[in-house]
Amino acid sequence: MTETVKAAAPAAAPVGEVGYVVSAQSPMLTGPGSYWSIDADIEEVPELRWPQSVTVFNRMRRADAQTISVLKAVTLPIRSTKWRIDPGDAEPEVAAYVAEQLGLPLTTGDNPAPRRRKSRFSWTEHLRLALLSLPLGHMFFEQVVTVDPVTGDVELRKLAPRMPSTLTDIKVADDGGLVGIEQASPAGRTVKARDGGRRFIPVDRLVAYVNEREGADWAGTSLLRGAYKHWLLKDQLLRIEAISVRRNGVGVPVYTAPDGASSEDIAKGRKMANEYRAGDTAGAGLPFGAKLDLKGVNGMLVPARTVIEYHDAQIARTALAHFLNLDGKGGSYALASTQADLFITSLNAIAQMVADTTNQHVIDDLVDWQFGTDVLAPTLTFDTIGSTDMAVAQAVRTLIDSGAITVDDDLEVWLRRALGAPDPGSRSGASETDGGDGDG
Repeated sequence: MTETVKAAAPAAAPVGEVGYVVSAQSPMLTGPGSYWSIDADIEEVPELRWPQSVTVFNRMRRADAQTISVLKAVTLPIRSTKWRIDPGDAEPEVAAYVAEQLGLPLTTGDNPAPRRRKSRFSWTEHLRLALLSLPLGHMFFEQVVTVDPVTGDVELRKLAPRMPSTLTDIKVADDGGLVGIEQASPAGRTVKARDGGRRFIPVDRLVAYVNEREGADWAGTSLLRGAYKHWLLKDQLLRIEAISVRRNGVGVPVYTAPDGASSEDIAKGRKMANEYRAGDTAGAGLPFGAKLDLKGVNGMLVPARTVIEYHDAQIARTALAHFLNLDGKGGSYALASTQADLFITSLNAIAQMVADTTNQHVIDDLVDWQFGTDVLAPTLTFDTIGSTDMAVAQAVRTLIDSGAITVDDDLEVWLRRALGAPDPGSRSGASETDGGDGDG
């Protein structure tokens, strides 16, 4: 006889929230849900508290050669890799619609001819602007679409950038979720409204790229935050070095008056020393017993250039771009591949952050508006950064030879895409096999 065991009642699921993310006790709080209360508790350096931080990081990314190199080393590989739309389990019609709206190819290679539109969205330009979230910490875009009055089709007109320098507030809910952003009144506009003409954009119209967000910190963390003190000290050292070269490169003229010289003679000697300039025809005439010496700095001094190079190295390390510090000394290049592996891993992580945000707040919204909320959406994918054609081909051959994988249509499509080879049914492939039709 078997005994039936009565199932225990299921445990109560934790619906709702008890705690909070946003602190409302900060003395810098300017209003309910204001961002100011968050950043004041996180950032200890006043000039790096939002929104002042935007001005500082803009200076860093525009005016220093090393920070410019670091940012290009991070962003250019992400911008140059291939981005595609993966249909997944979505219907072909849905995948083709998303691919056409974003102007990207499908991973299947079955790409419909794009329709002409007056305002075509550019993924290339959008990605470039989205990556400003790395130096600035955050980058917001407003969704702008048009609806065809005849067919009712929703078309993505643009993702309009809302530059961080125009924001006056970031509204955050108690649970840390984004409520919206507030922009200052456009420059040059006469404003009579009580709110100063500020414009509030709610979260349901926003796409937010935020670098390394912690909790409710929707201003994010700049990739250059760790480099700030090195950039600041380096900037000061460069100014000191310029002064040092200008003042001490040819020495400082020192006039020594002869015995019994009058105050007028001493004044003339001082004037001569002050006006002395090096050159092919430079010279001086002195009374008997007077001296004019060019004196340099005495004692052991640390060269400013050595310290500047140290700070340059630290700036590169904040982005794991150690290879920017290679100077040709013994052993440096032996470490390059190891350093590059970690750097490439960070690039793929950043690209995945961009893809996740786009999938959740661009592609999903487009599919909801066009087909409904119960329709599966395709996803944005990218080719892995750092993988070479030879490495991919060798790895696939090894797996096939070992029997770990078998060749099928899906593998062929993926392999052709990874190697940049044409599709089997492409026009270029047909012309090579059957000679084409002679029309090019």
